[in-house]
Amino acid sequence: MAKVGKKYQEAVKTFDRTGYYEPLEALAIVKANAKAKFDETIEVAFKLGIDTRHADQQIRGALVLPNGTGKTRSVLVFAKGDKAKEAELAGADFVGAEDMIAKIEQGWFGFDVVVATPDMMGMVGKLGRVLGPKGLMPNPKTGTVTPDVTRAIKEIKAGKIEYRAEKAGIIHAPIGKASFSPEQLLENYRTLGETIVKSKPAAAKGQYIRSVTVTSTMGPGVSINPVKAL
Repeated sequence: MAKVGKKYQEAVKTFDRTGYYEPLEALAIVKANAKAKFDETIEVAFKLGIDTRHADQQIRGALVLPNGTGKTRSVLVFAKGDKAKEAELAGADFVGAEDMIAKIEQGWFGFDVVVATPDMMGMVGKLGRVLGPKGLMPNPKTGTVTPDVTRAIKEIKAGKIEYRAEKAGIIHAPIGKASFSPEQLLENYRTLGETIVKSKPAAAKGQYIRSVTVTSTMGPGVSINPVKAL
């Protein structure tokens, strides 16, 4: 069993780890126990009653959190000509085509999100084996393959996040920072939760939201009552 620090041990004593909490109360507990020397990220994990082995039960998408993520993400845009100029004006951190592909092939990953215009995907597709495992491959479902690069960049800068159900049917996503108020975290949490509920596959049977846990980067997880998750 991995060793845990004193702060973690102290945090565990502040709440009932076997109990369930209302969303706002759980977020307040997590925020209070985020005592690292940096602004910890607050995350949520939804365990869903889906079987991702079936194509009709896979969930993936993106949304803009009302209060942002508290993190400024750097954006790389694959575009040429007028679209490249548009991306630069919209605030993209890096813009290019063959030159950027060459840098990535040499091991450069100085960016957080990748956006590409549709005409560039034939070229960008060659990077699938390196971008895919890192979750950086542009995808139309998340709005990162689009001719409207201005909108894509502004949404990402405003706090757009991507979510995807993993093999076990769990969706992990950031909902803010420890410096956020409990109310700001709650608003972000509910926005994500409601989006996930609306994304429920028709083929999913039984209880959809099986469990919900919120946690900070260094702190213990706090369970939210899945019946009253939203």
